[in-house]
Amino acid sequence: MKALVAYRLPTLLALSLTLGACAIGPDYQRPPLATAVQFKQIEGWTAAVPSDALERGAWWELYGDDELNTLVGRLNLSNQNLAASEAQYRQARALVRGARAAFYPSLSSSAGVTRAGQGGGDSTLRTADGFSVGGSNAASISKSYELSLNAAWELDIWGKLRRSLESSRAGFEASAADLAALKLSLQAELVQTYLQLRVLDDQQRLLDATVAAYARSLRLTENQYNAGIVPKSDVSQALTQLRSTEAQAIDLKWQRAQLEHAIAVLIGVPPSELSIAAREQLPALPEIPVALPSQLLERRPDVAAAERRVIAANAEIGVAEAAWYPDLTLSATGGYRGSSFADWVSLPNRFWSLGPELALSLFDGGARRAELERSEAAYDQTVAQYRQAVLDSFREVEDYLVQLRVLEQEAVFQQQALAAARESLRLIENQYRAGAVDFNSVVNVQATALNNERSNLTLLGSRLTASVQLIAALGGGWQAPASDMAQP
Repeated sequence: MKALVAYRLPTLLALSLTLGACAIGPDYQRPPLATAVQFKQIEGWTAAVPSDALERGAWWELYGDDELNTLVGRLNLSNQNLAASEAQYRQARALVRGARAAFYPSLSSSAGVTRAGQGGGDSTLRTADGFSVGGSNAASISKSYELSLNAAWELDIWGKLRRSLESSRAGFEASAADLAALKLSLQAELVQTYLQLRVLDDQQRLLDATVAAYARSLRLTENQYNAGIVPKSDVSQALTQLRSTEAQAIDLKWQRAQLEHAIAVLIGVPPSELSIAAREQLPALPEIPVALPSQLLERRPDVAAAERRVIAANAEIGVAEAAWYPDLTLSATGGYRGSSFADWVSLPNRFWSLGPELALSLFDGGARRAELERSEAAYDQTVAQYRQAVLDSFREVEDYLVQLRVLEQEAVFQQQALAAARESLRLIENQYRAGAVDFNSVVNVQATALNNERSNLTLLGSRLTASVQLIAALGGGWQAPASDMAQP
């Protein structure tokens, strides 16, 4: 009998491995996409190269600001939303390890003692362990000891375990891409906030200088009034202009404070622990290499995550289809069983069993069919979400490309308007000192010049923000294909 088992077991293993060479269910193929050859809003685009700053990951270094680089480094280490996403990534990695463990045999052991009884007479019986038992159960009391070692191995004949592992691995890679997408989003938020703060610093310097100029203008007007050259209304207008500009300068302080508080939370510290000193130098607009449309799908982590979820859903179809086929499990049990503790572990009390088991659900009320339909519908859902993510990625890039292009054209005319306003202010102030015009004309030109100065700074801030948004839409510096991710 032992020889027969020894002969049949290798044959059964060979058969199962042969059947398991191919897994049930569809193999993954990337869903067809309607991708453009080039972007609509840019001509003469160039492909990003590996040596470019964007490809190295630290894309924020394109702005040439050491303080910004330090803040982003602190965000990467201390942001709490990032820490939560990283914990979710580690959960997905653990799920992959759990799915991989199903390929190996499971080994367990048990030890126990059992006392049993069955109806009998009214005599008194002393059991093997020294207890006296009387009454109706005295003749049927028995006690047994058992020590066993159990092994079981489910053979993956139909590929259910492999499809499950494929799904878990794709989910892990999607989680890694989600982590990269969140990191890119938080980095972009920090960089935009920091650049807006620096623009406010420039606006603060502008308003402070304007307040000083208006104060000088007020003194000049008061002197002219005291000399009887100008009416009292000129002094009132000069004072009104000065005080309103001072109010605008004060209004910027709370806006800057809010931006500073937002940066503090992004880097994981209370607002009271962060102070960013004002600085005169404003980061310059960087040159942004624009990736090819085909590269965009590989560089954007949100698009990569969406495709990984398609892979996971595709594998789940195979798991659902494998439920229609029987499960084959090899099991082995061995140990000792006896009625006395003294000779419990002895050769006569030895027992063992070995054999395969086929398990197949014959009727489940349509549960397997429903699960298969659910898996197929889930796959269709992820395909639609993946295609939408691709469309959104192209739309975002096109949006920021056209925004940067239009803002660049607008900046040319705004700079010309600013130069004309400054020249007009210089001329009108000279005319006022010469008594050729009234102060009302000076006030109007001064207001126009100040508005143009602030519009120029606001426009520069918009261009800086749009450049950050374009970099994020292009995938930032995320360059971690699935093969390079940390293995679970």
